[in-house]
Amino acid sequence: MDTSNNQEKRPLPHIDDFLLEIQTRNLSEETLYNYERDLKVFENFLNEINVPFEEINKKTILNYKAYLTSRDRKTPKSSMGQKKLASFSINRMLSSIRSYLRFLIDSDYQAPIAPNAVKLIKTEIKLPRVGDFYEVKKLIEAPTQLEKNKLIALRNRAILETFFSTGARISELINIKLNDIDKNGRIFIKGKGKKERFVYLTPRAQKHIKNYVEVRAGDDSPYLFIPYRRRNVNVKIKKLSPNYIEERIKKYRELLGLNIPITPHGLRRAFATLLAENGASVAAIQVLLGHESLDTTTRYVRISNRFAERTFQKYHPLKE
Repeated sequence: MDTSNNQEKRPLPHIDDFLLEIQTRNLSEETLYNYERDLKVFENFLNEINVPFEEINKKTILNYKAYLTSRDRKTPKSSMGQKKLASFSINRMLSSIRSYLRFLIDSDYQAPIAPNAVKLIKTEIKLPRVGDFYEVKKLIEAPTQLEKNKLIALRNRAILETFFSTGARISELINIKLNDIDKNGRIFIKGKGKKERFVYLTPRAQKHIKNYVEVRAGDDSPYLFIPYRRRNVNVKIKKLSPNYIEERIKKYRELLGLNIPITPHGLRRAFATLLAENGASVAAIQVLLGHESLDTTTRYVRISNRFAERTFQKYHPLKE
């Protein structure tokens, strides 16, 4: 008889101390959230199989990997997962366990297994699709044609122009404030891991931001992009949600009949890839994207088969 539902739920030991330590590293709120969420899934798994953390071994980790790759896994809120996890997501969750075990050892707490006993899985080599320039341009211009409310059309057009001009992450874009933009179109960004950098607006993007800001003049919100359904909401602290932007981009894509899955992150990839296709230095793109590692940037820009083909045709010694 299964008595797992009657078992007392056991939290991971010293988990609050670990999350506090993560917080002191000055990492972003999103990173802290990911650690907490990933370890909650592991905690739920251990409770489900009724294995105390102190008794886990390599086989437990092997079973956990199988659990993560199945559709039977549960989310941090104990509801069923809706889709199969990608290998990159699984490795992030396994890396969270590694970091947690490392913390226990560094803090002189008992760790049942060594961090390097948690082996990552092999990741699939996947070439993310980036739309042709005309498709990306069509999407960016979509709010002007598809939004009936003029104010929302101007705002959403400015959002998409800013995405493609700067290559910003969605979390960075929604946090841009009016006074972060200087008169030359530079935007001061505090990015992932609280790393600071400048990104740049094209004259075209500056024009659309100016058109939008002029019609929202008089609004005292410090944020550049603000919501317009705000009954009884203090606009000074209100900003657009990532979900809203993702939903609108998806809607525009569907209405335009674009097959390429352009998302906010897809616009960031398109920014990097199309710069590379036009001859931009990968090192410069790394700075613009705010990547710590050049390897990460290379993964973004190497996906262009069109660029590879043109390079082959131009430089192959026996092309004629």
